[in-house]
Amino acid sequence: MTATRTYSVPDMSCDHCIAAISGEVGKVPGVTSVDVDLATKVVTVAGGDDPAIVAAIDEAGFDIA
Repeated sequence: MTATRTYSVPDMSCDHCIAAISGEVGKVPGVTSVDVDLATKVVTVAGGDDPAIVAAIDEAGFDIA
């Protein structure tokens, strides 16, 4: 069973934010899906390793709340 994690990313505000986060997190080994919701400022990720996902969101230029 693949773990699903959610991350609060309050600085997201546009389609560019979605593309940046989806692109970086999608590169993390084991990640099977990335959903970015601007309305709730939440990123939901299936699969992957938590530290690697956090690092990918940071690499995209965003902080997790």
